Amino acid sequence: MIYVDIVSDTICPWCYIGKRRFERALAQSGRTDIAVAWRPFQLNPDMPPEGMTRDDYIRAKFGGGDRPRQIYQAIAESGREAGIEFQFSRIRRTPNTVMSHRLVHWGAKREAQEEVVDELFKAYFEQGLDIGDLDTLVECARRAGIDAESSRSFLLSDEGRHEVVTSDVYARRLGINGVPCFIVNRKYAVSGAQPPSAFVEVFNLAERDAATSAAQSVA
Repeated sequence: MIYVDIVSDTICPWCYIGKRRFERALAQSGRTDIAVAWRPFQLNPDMPPEGMTRDDYIRAKFGGGDRPRQIYQAIAESGREAGIEFQFSRIRRTPNTVMSHRLVHWGAKREAQEEVVDELFKAYFEQGLDIGDLDTLVECARRAGIDAESSRSFLLSDEGRHEVVTSDVYARRLGINGVPCFIVNRKYAVSGAQPPSAFVEVFNLAERDAATSAAQSVA
């Protein structure tokens, strides 16, 4: 089995693109021995709990001028190649992502982590919804196949917050300062939304490593 930890943020457009390219790599390789776990990272760890307006966020991050439009246009073009129609103009708020990461963490316990991640990306990037909002998160959980009332009760608690914050800090201590970052068998890292061929190459490398280790153990 090959284990892949995907360090990402729920409001990172390159993480959404990276997810689609990673999925394409899985399809191209035909592999069924990949176990995936999504790990939290906050691009904006100092974001207020209520988030901020999209306009204020863009201004604080990029300043004025035409630069933000150029950046998001380039991302949109890359997204289209990956089958994603980004709708950046629909986004009205940039959220604090701790609660959405908690939902991803909880989704893993219900064997629906992949589905939760996908619904969060769709809600934020394609529908422009505020994924820092409780009702929006409950709806994402429902679409992912998780009972809505159970999700609401969980999100209203503080469960999983410590794990999310601790994992974020741990990722930074590992030297991760940008996402997505795909860590394969805790040995190899693929940084950024790389083309499918890059992932396939690392899968093959991890498989050769495992075979070598197995041969050495019986030698």
